[in-house]
Formats: sequence, structure tokens, C-alpha cells
Amino acid sequence: MQISSRFTIAVHVLICIETFKNDYKVTSEFLASSVNVNPVVIRRLLQQLKRAGLISVKRGSGGTEIARPLDEITLLDVYNAVECVDGGQLFHFHENPDRKCPVGKNIHALLDVRLEEIQRAMERKMESVSLRDIMNDAEKLIRM
Repeated sequence: MQISSRFTIAVHVLICIETFKNDYKVTSEFLASSVNVNPVVIRRLLQQLKRAGLISVKRGSGGTEIARPLDEITLLDVYNAVECVDGGQLFHFHENPDRKCPVGKNIHALLDVRLEEIQRAMERKMESVSLRDIMNDAEKLIRM
């Protein structure tokens, strides 16, 4: 199981927007060059971030801005904006465990609660980290 790269790309994009907001017009092409992906990937991601209220996008070549203060945006907000997690469930169960097998018929009872606890722990940790935290670290590294 692996969270897709959409999440880390989204964080990268948001940090770029904040870092370069006063020096450049931050467009999908500009962001794509930093991430090193096709601008279409960035445009799709920007649409998701915009729908979540995390950014505003000016039509044409107007650029992109972060819509809320960085300390009000958490990694969980970004994750929820861009990850297509089916029904909010991080873990996906195989569809039809064998009901005749003693393990197959009990696998949900063995794992469901534990997996829910793991997901909640991850979400609590993501909620405790703001984009301001990430930006502060980025500023230190960029100055080096």
C-alpha cells in the first residue's frame, strides 16, 4: 500500500506557490518545471486544491495563490483535497475472502478495528502539521 505521489506533489506545489509568490507569476508551467512533471498533471492537481478552498487560480496566465493562511492548512487538508481514497478508507480489503476458510471468514474481525486505528493515528499526525511548519523548514533549507 502506498499513498500516491499526488499528496507530495501537492505539498511541493503549495510550498512553491508561497516561496515564489512575490517574485514570479506562479503558473502551472512554472510549477511543473519545479516538480518536473507535465503541466497537465499540475493543472489537475490545482483544480483539486481549488475545489478544497486551499488555493485561488486566476484564469489564463494569471497565476495561483494560497487562499488561506499557511497555519490554517494542515497536511490532512492537503491529503483530503488530492487523494482519491475510496469512501475515506485508506486501506482497501480484498473483495471476497473465502467464507469457508477459517482465516477468510474472520479476516475482517481480525483487521478492521486495527486498520481504522492506524488510519486515525495517521490523520491525527497529519492534522498536527501545518503548511506553516513545512514552509518554516523550507525557508531554512533554501537559505543554506
